[in-house]
Amino acid sequence: MGYFLNNEEPYVIYQEAAAQPYFIDKTEILKEIFPLINSTEKYICITRPRRFGKTIMANLIGSFFSKARNSRNIFDSLKISKDTTYLKFINQYNVIYIDFSDIDDECKSYSSYIKNIKFLLREDLHTAYPQIEFRDNGNIPEDLKRIYAVTHEKFIFVLDEWDAIFHMHFIKEKDKKAYLLFLKGLLKGKAYVAFAYMTGILPIAKYSSGSELNMFIEFTMASSPAFSNYFGFTETETDELYARYLKICSTPSITRNGLKIWYDGYQTATGQKIYNPRSVVLALKFNNLESYWTSSGPFDEISYYINKNIADVREDLVLMASGEAVNANVQEYAAVSMDLNTRDEIFSAMVVYGFLSHYKGKVSIPNKELMDKFRNMLEKEPSLGYVYKLAKKSEQMLRATIAGDTKTMQEILEYAHDTEIPLLSYNSEIELTALVNLIYLSARDTYRIEREDKAGRGYVDFIFYPETDKTADCIILELKINSTPAEAIRQIKERKYALRFKGSIGKESEYSGRILAVGISYNKDSKKHKCMIEIL
Repeated sequence: MGYFLNNEEPYVIYQEAAAQPYFIDKTEILKEIFPLINSTEKYICITRPRRFGKTIMANLIGSFFSKARNSRNIFDSLKISKDTTYLKFINQYNVIYIDFSDIDDECKSYSSYIKNIKFLLREDLHTAYPQIEFRDNGNIPEDLKRIYAVTHEKFIFVLDEWDAIFHMHFIKEKDKKAYLLFLKGLLKGKAYVAFAYMTGILPIAKYSSGSELNMFIEFTMASSPAFSNYFGFTETETDELYARYLKICSTPSITRNGLKIWYDGYQTATGQKIYNPRSVVLALKFNNLESYWTSSGPFDEISYYINKNIADVREDLVLMASGEAVNANVQEYAAVSMDLNTRDEIFSAMVVYGFLSHYKGKVSIPNKELMDKFRNMLEKEPSLGYVYKLAKKSEQMLRATIAGDTKTMQEILEYAHDTEIPLLSYNSEIELTALVNLIYLSARDTYRIEREDKAGRGYVDFIFYPETDKTADCIILELKINSTPAEAIRQIKERKYALRFKGSIGKESEYSGRILAVGISYNKDSKKHKCMIEIL
């Protein structure tokens, strides 16, 4: 087994993945790759956010094509085995698999980093082809050319996390250029390349403005429909996983709707909804809905640039935290932390890293998993000004609501008004929605907050479903313009919203707490708020 050439690790790792109870068969991607081998379109780069299955796909491709191990014991039972050209391709190629994020902890320079890669790959080639006369002072492209000239063997290259190097602290601008030239020299215009599959987070266009890697066809989640189904879980695949979960788990505590609320919300270029695959699997495996984003690095970097551009993004953050989508000119190639200077660049970075979803010129927070991260940011960033202050008041607002303390509720609303928040112009339902979500931000810790029926301009309904404690109070909230809180409560009763907490025929309700009808009114002339609470 070589270190990079015909390494057995992709086989071992993919075999382990395929044996897991929540494995989804994505092998049909190979049917789309087969025609690309030895064609003029043999260079492809697929970029996706973190935790969207890029590495498992690289392992799939590496283990399928590589001569390292006979992998039919894995693939004979998977979808790709039904393809008529299956046997023509499986285990028929020498595969060079490089994970560019794999770095020694003592590496301190680009020179050391790339020197190690070159040394190990040359060592692999010299060991595998002892009959070839290699120059001592040669290089990898020369060695591969010599091999091809004698054997006519071609290679498949699988390059995982190709852009990892650009995030390493010791990398300088000259190193980036040198790295691009290394890849160009290795791959571009070479007869020994049968196929090159490259994956990462950031598109090539961000780093390569010239011709270094222009042979690659790029496929991104936001703008490229091709290959969309193979990264992330579709609705159908998530249904399949949930059915397995119900059979496997002896005491299931997760609902199908819970998976949707927590991990759905990403969209492909065609509008197909996609779930975060890693989070879905971990939630089902450990029987618990929670945030499985384990790395805060990129989000912390983006928070830093938000602080530098508060005026540009503050209102949009509030609107997105309320569940709305906002317009944004997303340019995925612009998403590098050191260059985030404008609103659109900040949102572009958030899309690329997976913190926002993008579709048809709008960005939004995709699900509860990410909404919680945004909520934490709103509550912890003093530089957000009035947004931060109101977020800190939200815990007090929830306590006052549950206690029936309408006086405190009105004081908090007046406080919000006195801060002269642009959103308090109440010119549209969207602005009103944003404010209500902001002053009840801390409620997301214990409630699932859903915006309900839209009854026209000036009417906004919210229902607070207890999540962590089913004995907690259920809250139905309606806000009215130029009317009274009593009228808001009358409408709550008229529309029979309370039935949402009272179960159905033959099925007892899961909620046992009080049901609170909350009416909040705002008078545009007096610019005053009034509140009223009634137990239903």
